[in-house]
Amino acid sequence: MTRAGARQAAAAQAAARPSAARGIALMCIGVACLSVNDAFGKTLTADYSAVQILFLRNLIALPIAVVIALGLGGRAALRSHRPGAHLVRGLLWVVAAYLFFTGLRHLGLAEATVLIFAAPVFITALSALFLGEEVGWKRWSAVLVGFLGVLIVVRPGSATFQPASLYPLATAFVYAVLMISARWVDPRESVWTMMLYLVGMGAVLSGIASLFVWQPVAPGDLWLFAGVAVFGTAGMTMMTQAFRLSEAVVVAPFDYTALIWATLLGWLIWREVPDGFTYAGAAVIIASGIFIVWREARAGG
Repeated sequence: MTRAGARQAAAAQAAARPSAARGIALMCIGVACLSVNDAFGKTLTADYSAVQILFLRNLIALPIAVVIALGLGGRAALRSHRPGAHLVRGLLWVVAAYLFFTGLRHLGLAEATVLIFAAPVFITALSALFLGEEVGWKRWSAVLVGFLGVLIVVRPGSATFQPASLYPLATAFVYAVLMISARWVDPRESVWTMMLYLVGMGAVLSGIASLFVWQPVAPGDLWLFAGVAVFGTAGMTMMTQAFRLSEAVVVAPFDYTALIWATLLGWLIWREVPDGFTYAGAAVIIASGIFIVWREARAGG
């Protein structure tokens, strides 16, 4: 390598490091925001239906999403070339959020969070089964290991089995379908358009559903609904930007820091202490997810 080439390589590495650092920082902050969002949501499930929580969250978050979309994507972010795809994605979003909030009503925050970690496992399996993507035996092995981790957490057939554990697990499945459905969106549309329409469609659909289960909102709960909207929108925006700044293989593993926040918040607010099986299953699921992300990066490289 020439000296000029060496200098260019060094400059590229120096430029990449801050970008990766910013991506990791945004991912960690975004995950923390979503964990606070989940804690607020769990508090609200004691008095309100999951669809009402989702509707008010999206209703409050919609103006925020419009400002973000305009600021980062311009006026073009407001226009969709394929609104039908966004309608389907909005429906999936509502179903996933409904299942998760319903699970939070009955489960500890950390346990529900751990089961959401199964989403990359479902994404890999669904991509192979329905999209015809080539998944080698190593990734299939990681999928099986991930499901083993789920079984460790859920423990079906044991005296400690909770049927409510199926809610966050179903959430992970629907979320995986939601991620795959991004391919139905017109490639000319930006990630900010996708975010805006996801919130907008979610607000419309959850608003219709909430008409049947509406409970008057206590004035003292308004700050909780505002917190769910602000922290949820901020978290998704930061995580989205993290993937734009850095490669998925760099930032995706930091999604699992959610377990730290979920454990801390669960203990501080509800004095929840997950058992050893939850942490053992989490370790297996996280290892499986990181391996899948790493293999995806290698296959795409």
